[in-house]
Amino acid sequence: MAESAEEIRKHVRVYLTVFAALSVLTVVTVAVSYLQIQSVALTVLIALFIASIKGGLVAGYFMHLVSEKQIIFWVLAVTVVFFIVLMLLPVFTDVESVF
Repeated sequence: MAESAEEIRKHVRVYLTVFAALSVLTVVTVAVSYLQIQSVALTVLIALFIASIKGGLVAGYFMHLVSEKQIIFWVLAVTVVFFIVLMLLPVFTDVESVF
């Protein structure tokens, strides 16, 4: 079904807004990389936080997940849970017992 010109302008406006937000967050990422943060864990946490926001914007708007049905969110939630478990697995395993 064809969309009206006003609906197309609305979509383009949303895409340009998301693009601007991604650009600003990229500048923030580069700026944060120049900070002298003593803790490596804090540096990684800040970088992952900014990357998560950027990934959420890309997934939500450019991959059209904002307008998807609820099953997509459940699949995404399960994926996030598995990702967190896999990232925490080395923390809770004893490396000495492997070797």
